[in-house]
Amino acid sequence: MTDPKDIVRYGYDALSYRYREDDAEEGDYAPWIVQLRERVPAGGAVLDVGCGCGIPMARSLAPDYAVTGVDISEVQVERARRLVPGATFLRDDVTRISFPDDAFDAIVSLYALIHLPNEDQRQLLLRAGRYLKPGGWLLAITGHDTWTGTEDNWLGGETLMWWSHPDASVYEDWITEAGLVIESRDFVPEGDSGHALFWARRPLPA
Repeated sequence: MTDPKDIVRYGYDALSYRYREDDAEEGDYAPWIVQLRERVPAGGAVLDVGCGCGIPMARSLAPDYAVTGVDISEVQVERARRLVPGATFLRDDVTRISFPDDAFDAIVSLYALIHLPNEDQRQLLLRAGRYLKPGGWLLAITGHDTWTGTEDNWLGGETLMWWSHPDASVYEDWITEAGLVIESRDFVPEGDSGHALFWARRPLPA
């Protein structure tokens, strides 16, 4: 298995429950969910890119928002449909699926872009700029430092996992290229390194 997307799909199919349990709490996601609710009025349309099993983001938002989740893992999407019946979940490659322009009030991608080849990440962010309505928000957790690599026995299992990301300044360029205005960039620590967290907004018409 050499295609990075196949590696990622197989890894999450195999270790979906080890990655996140059905009853997992919001945990570190809690403040981001609160901030999204503060920015996006109830009733808005939210796209969750790399939605996983729907926990906790879609589960937390679905009672008040029209949530659409996309994930490459069939196991993750099957779980999401069972755990969050109030949302819509699509099993697809986020780099190939498309949505209408101006379709969403918010797009969320947490720890998902980094499972895509770098150019695919850039192209997806460019499309995200079109999918957002004017005034809509992007919440994305990306790589912070440049790295591409794999991990054997991911999560203590018997599968491989793959990641790739440029540094945070490149993500700033890509988000700006998508026509979005970066409102904030923060560092989310993890182990010996961490990730960048971006809030960006599509400008309202002048």
